[in-house]
Amino acid sequence: MSGDGSDGTDDPDYQRFLHQFANAATGGGISSFIQFLQEEAGDEEYEPDDGEDEDDDEEEEEEVSGRTTLRRVLYGHRDHVSSINNNSVNLENSENSVVESGDVVIATMRNGKGGEEEALRGGEKEGGGGGDEGEEWNRSEIDGLFCTICMEAWTNDGDHQICCLPCGHLYGLSCIKKWLLQKGSSAKCPQCNKKCTLKGIRVLYASQLHAVDEKLQKKIRSLEARCFSLEKECTDWCKKEIEWRRREAELHQQVEHLKERKIEHSPIEMQTRLSGHFFGRNIDSKSERCVYANVLLLQKEFQIDGARLFDVDSNGYNLIIARRLSGMGGQHMLTKISLLPPHEREDILLPMSMKIIKDLHVSPHERVILLASLGKKLSVLSAENNHAVLTYDLPTAPWSCAWDVNNPHYMYAGLQNGMVLQFDRRQTMRPVESLTGLTGNPVHTVCSLSAEPTLGAGVRSVLSASSVGLCHWNFASSDERPCLIPESENQGICISLACGDINDDIVATFRPRLEISGDVVGSQVLPTPGPTMEPTVEGSHVLYRRVGSRYQKLGASCASVSGIRLPNTAIIDGGNNNAMFASGDEATLELVLQDLPSLNVSQRIKSLNGPIRDVRYARLQNSGLLGCLSEDRLQLCTHKLQ
Repeated sequence: MSGDGSDGTDDPDYQRFLHQFANAATGGGISSFIQFLQEEAGDEEYEPDDGEDEDDDEEEEEEVSGRTTLRRVLYGHRDHVSSINNNSVNLENSENSVVESGDVVIATMRNGKGGEEEALRGGEKEGGGGGDEGEEWNRSEIDGLFCTICMEAWTNDGDHQICCLPCGHLYGLSCIKKWLLQKGSSAKCPQCNKKCTLKGIRVLYASQLHAVDEKLQKKIRSLEARCFSLEKECTDWCKKEIEWRRREAELHQQVEHLKERKIEHSPIEMQTRLSGHFFGRNIDSKSERCVYANVLLLQKEFQIDGARLFDVDSNGYNLIIARRLSGMGGQHMLTKISLLPPHEREDILLPMSMKIIKDLHVSPHERVILLASLGKKLSVLSAENNHAVLTYDLPTAPWSCAWDVNNPHYMYAGLQNGMVLQFDRRQTMRPVESLTGLTGNPVHTVCSLSAEPTLGAGVRSVLSASSVGLCHWNFASSDERPCLIPESENQGICISLACGDINDDIVATFRPRLEISGDVVGSQVLPTPGPTMEPTVEGSHVLYRRVGSRYQKLGASCASVSGIRLPNTAIIDGGNNNAMFASGDEATLELVLQDLPSLNVSQRIKSLNGPIRDVRYARLQNSGLLGCLSEDRLQLCTHKLQ
């Protein structure tokens, strides 16, 4: 289109078409425009002459009538004229209108609010030039390639060059100029009705236009990011799966190893090895000489540096040993040694705040360890996973501790200031009950006693030892202070206490008391030192028996005891009331076994190195295990229970 009127645009019919099209575009309704097209198409009859050139026919048609311009607007500019076989227009309904004219079908759909053109597509074309058969033009292609006024394809230069209005809508340059000139001062954009003038036209210099849907772009970027995230997550899960499979294989190997150990080292087999063919003989450790005896035999020796205390985990077949490594600020630790071959060891480091371990006991009910330390701590550790279960802060340093023999929840601590505290593991903050002692002397030993029906339900009894003697304590009763065991206060200074687990025998060890002016209590020390350069004194072992709520003194024997240390002793249950008392002899450095109640010496076991620091006894199936700890050396003796 050139705009000079030579192409038929000044024809009245063409002007009428533009007017109808503008009304439809500005909201006048698509129905009237479709009716106009129907009327124009119904009057049009055109048959091309076969003898004339198609290009001449196209030019002649445009000059003869403005209706050919309408057809050109509908079809778009073609290089050749397409043959028209039939022209018909069918208006189906007000909501869905379809106009068919030759090979062009204009389909419009209206919703309930107004008319909006939904699709414009081309049908089959006949003749020599107009593209492939079956080609269809959809709305998006038309919007991006054709001027919405003349339906001609715009160009990148010339009169019909692509341009835009300030509102952003695109048109051919010649078409929008004509439109604005016709409208004059009331000129508006044909699509959005915003006011505009010729000065507002902006020519666009673009070889090709292609609009990208921003929403789709954002969705694509979001999906790409999501895909990357899923790939990374999949990679992480694959790595975790590999690690889990590796750990699963390791656990399977450990399970198989433990099954083999369980079969090879069952408790019955262990008891057979410990007390079967070795039962009845004793080994002199220095000469490695076998000496036959009637009761205990030395079975195993362990080298343990820095050992101070120990106990036996009879449920787990382990030894629990409290140690302190040599050197300044040596680390405190527990060492677990298996009683089953190959006697595996495991070290458990303790917090520095615990300081020196004064006493330790393994619960007779389950696999937990009770520790009393000079860091003013009472701690409960699991013997299975080596982790702390409970820790109580105490008002002063504890010197002793014990489990309740009747209830697995209760435990006791003897303090440096003479107090005895009762704890319940179900109450993790503070002791259940605190009782003050007769004096402020440290309680170096506490033993839980079996329940006594005469004291009433819920009353729990404890026997303690301090320098003043033996004291009986009743918790959950009306007694506010302990009572001193008769005939224990005049025996000297009590340095050790051993209670039987099954019988009611009690053995207390004393050393002489030295009376000094100013009510200061001391010990008489022999002028000659012992083999280890430690002073030894002539003390005594006193046997008591608990009868109900009373105590009877049954006998006493002389003993060489340390003038400095507080040794530990033990009562051995031999079965059939054949109990024995085990203690260390400071003069000969031997472990002495004495029959009860006669206190006659029945056996002596030579210590390996130095004085005996600790003695513990435990029952294992049908055998008894007696442990003796001396300087960095632990000896294990066994005997068969009758």
